[in-house]
Amino acid sequence: MSRRWQWDFEEHPGATRVAEPAQGASAAEADQAATPDGPEAAPRAQAASSPAGEQPAQVRRAQLRRRRAGAVLVVVVLLALVLALASSQGSHHRGAAAAARGAGAARVPLGQTGAPAADADKTVSATLAFTPFVKEGTRGVRDVALTFDDGPGPYTPGVLEVLEREHVQTTFFSIGRMERYFGDSTSRELRDGDIVGDHTQSHQPLALLPPREQREQILEGMARIELLSGRRPRLFRPPYGSFNNSTMRQLHSLGLLMVLWSVDTGDYQQPGVAAIVQRALAGVHPGGIVLMHDGGGVRAQTIAALPIIIHELHARGYRLVTVPQLLVDDPPPRGLPLPASLAGD
Repeated sequence: MSRRWQWDFEEHPGATRVAEPAQGASAAEADQAATPDGPEAAPRAQAASSPAGEQPAQVRRAQLRRRRAGAVLVVVVLLALVLALASSQGSHHRGAAAAARGAGAARVPLGQTGAPAADADKTVSATLAFTPFVKEGTRGVRDVALTFDDGPGPYTPGVLEVLEREHVQTTFFSIGRMERYFGDSTSRELRDGDIVGDHTQSHQPLALLPPREQREQILEGMARIELLSGRRPRLFRPPYGSFNNSTMRQLHSLGLLMVLWSVDTGDYQQPGVAAIVQRALAGVHPGGIVLMHDGGGVRAQTIAALPIIIHELHARGYRLVTVPQLLVDDPPPRGLPLPASLAGD
């Protein structure tokens, strides 16, 4: 993580934090605990709570020790959480692989191994060795990758129900701030063997931001996913398809592959179920990457269109895969020039 990372970055500026007084605390100590933080409030709190003869400097040192101890505790708890999530994720993948071998499960993880996340990391690293982005394969294999942006959100469970029923794995690009409210859906995606990539912290058009803010947007989105999965995401999709040279430098330094698309369904405009289906099928081709959305607005039309799209693609002989699986089966061409920013959501 960046040295500038703050775990409380979502607290509203200027918010008042009030400490609970300890049991049996004196009236003066309770008074101090109820005093809001701030440069003007601190001297008054010290004067009210300091016993006779105690120097303000000693009080400040004691407060500093308590704050340091509290910070250490927070870090320890977060590390324990990450390790526990990583352990449970690994156990799940081992169990899923065993079930697939024994029962012929249709949703087989990447590469049909017991470590799909590790396989995906290797695949992305191999792809980054010759290109910083992908928008489609070489069109040599009848694979298609469905991708979903702007979640997780209230409509994500509906999308997942369709994917689970149809035994299809896809790639989601999630917004970091949405994980605070809908993180259960991302955890469900990971359990299903779907791939989760970074879509920034708050869906800002990166080309309009200075480099420092771009990096913060990317890093904070990564951190939210890492807390849920125990692994850093390796795929990134720029909001609105907006990026510039600074974006590419940030992605290179973080080991992220930029994933664009070759088919835009325009579902974020809510054009109707028939229009979403028509756009998806009209533009699809071997090695194609299809852009859809599970968040960012009402996605009932997307949920209704999704099974129709899946059934028709299967009828045409396409195999629906995650982006890393597409990179394995049908890697993008080498030596392509970097495209300009795309128009999208």
